[in-house]
Amino acid sequence: MDQQALKELLYKMADDQLIMGHRNSEWTGFGPLLEEDIAFSSMAQDKIGHSLAMYNMLQELGEQDPDTVAFTRNANQFHNCQLTELPNGEYDFSLIRHFLFDTAEAIRFEMLTQSSYEPLAQVAAKIRGELRYHTMHAQTWIKQLGSATEESISRLQKSLEYALPFSLGIFERSPFEDKLIADRIFEGEAALEKKWKAKVEELIGQTQLRLPSWESLTPVVGGREGKHTEHLQPLLDEMSEVFKIDPTAEW
Repeated sequence: MDQQALKELLYKMADDQLIMGHRNSEWTGFGPLLEEDIAFSSMAQDKIGHSLAMYNMLQELGEQDPDTVAFTRNANQFHNCQLTELPNGEYDFSLIRHFLFDTAEAIRFEMLTQSSYEPLAQVAAKIRGELRYHTMHAQTWIKQLGSATEESISRLQKSLEYALPFSLGIFERSPFEDKLIADRIFEGEAALEKKWKAKVEELIGQTQLRLPSWESLTPVVGGREGKHTEHLQPLLDEMSEVFKIDPTAEW
């Protein structure tokens, strides 16, 4: 089994979860409804827990401990897709991002339950169960607000069109893609993207939102190679503030 290929996969998944978890946590105390405040806070906690599981696996493969990996790297050392680091904006954007990202994650971890790397398959089975709540939450609100008032539909439509090119960056190909597939560690980003597009089409089709043609979109990539927006480094500085004050603090 190619450890370099496995590590690259784990890093991008862990970084996605950590950064998305931090963004979700920023809704704590600011949700449009109390229930949404609680929901985003709960999902944030789950995602940070998911990232920890991945960082623990990386440590077992010889990488540094989770706290060091999470809190001491600079933006150009992170492998998260750019979608996760974008500011929360208004609720409509955060909801659309949540829907697009968690739909992909639910499919990814479902696929990973069949991974030849047993520790990953076992963790994926646990995370898959937790992600059912996340996708159910996203789908419920997308269906309701995507078919509600003229304003809600319009706001979601604009956010959908803005977020879609970034969401395609989730599936940025790894330089180790062929190795991951050959070793049966993961079926690959192309297989994941195909399943995700079908699911997104199915769910958006149940609303009054309009999905642009996939061919008209230019994927925003680079995050997997450490190329990020101006928003990531300030997020990392804020996220690591406590750790820098007290490196012995537990998270």
